[in-house]
Amino acid sequence: MKAIAYRKSLPISDAQSLIDIDLPDPTPGERDLLVEVHAISVNPVDTKVRKNMAPAEGETKVLGWDVAGIVRSIGSGVSLFKPGDRVWYAGSLIRPGANSELHVVDERIAGHMPKKADFASAAALPLTALTAWELLFDRMEIPEGPATAGKSLLVIGAAGGVGSILVQLARQLTGLTVIGTASRPETTGWLKELGAHHVIDHSKPLSEELKRIGIPNVEYIVSLNQTDKHFSEIVESIAPQGKFGLIDDPDAIDVRLLKRKSVSLHWELMYTRSMFGTDDMIRQHELLERIAGMIDAGTLRTTVAEHFGTINATNLKKAHALLESQKAKGKIVLEGF
Repeated sequence: MKAIAYRKSLPISDAQSLIDIDLPDPTPGERDLLVEVHAISVNPVDTKVRKNMAPAEGETKVLGWDVAGIVRSIGSGVSLFKPGDRVWYAGSLIRPGANSELHVVDERIAGHMPKKADFASAAALPLTALTAWELLFDRMEIPEGPATAGKSLLVIGAAGGVGSILVQLARQLTGLTVIGTASRPETTGWLKELGAHHVIDHSKPLSEELKRIGIPNVEYIVSLNQTDKHFSEIVESIAPQGKFGLIDDPDAIDVRLLKRKSVSLHWELMYTRSMFGTDDMIRQHELLERIAGMIDAGTLRTTVAEHFGTINATNLKKAHALLESQKAKGKIVLEGF
């Protein structure tokens, strides 16, 4: 099968940073699906792994953790899917990635694709939707429904992949006033389209921007990138007994600064369940099924912003370069071989 991989951790400008290769077809295990990959999306985790996790000498590593495709065959213990089903999922960090014609995934972390979505628009959503949902509702324990009316959520870096779906989920499923941050006209407009009540400029002090819109303290803050840069303003702006969630890897933050306000900190990694085979691993299947229903009902919209063409090394390099520039809006997808 065709695949895109790397042999060394190199700058994306290097010709060998991602290469087209051929690999043997994978074989599904007992609870696995063998999936014919139709579309993928590219995430910041792809660039982080490429830059920081070099394969062993003489080996190659395939990246990619967002897939929309068709089940070709199933393992002997599979009960949730059958061959021919259209599926979507975000895979596992401890198994080969999905930038390949065929891919194997545990059925407990896959879902049936939205009926009204094409492969490209579906591929944009699994990783970001699962991350956003788990952060809001599993980690920070924000209740669904109107119970949070009168309270506010600040989403820092809201125009990226995770933020684009998190803003929608918070607006559609909670009573929170949703405040996103952006710094360019196009990303500000994008967040307003997605349902943010307010958009403030994260190139300015967040505390001053919040006061400008008449909300000096917020009960919930989610930071999706550059947390270390914004941390002092997060501490200043969060309400006493508030909740703070993040997904990035800041170089250093002094969490002791949260103590004075009794703020709780919640770190989200969507791959925890699959990496450790947790007892509730099947929850990701259940969430993808629910999110598919919301897409089909028109409650959520796809977050595709760029379609970079067919799945090959050249186009993947362009996607990695855009993500590393910190100027991406929404999700980048590639489709077909």
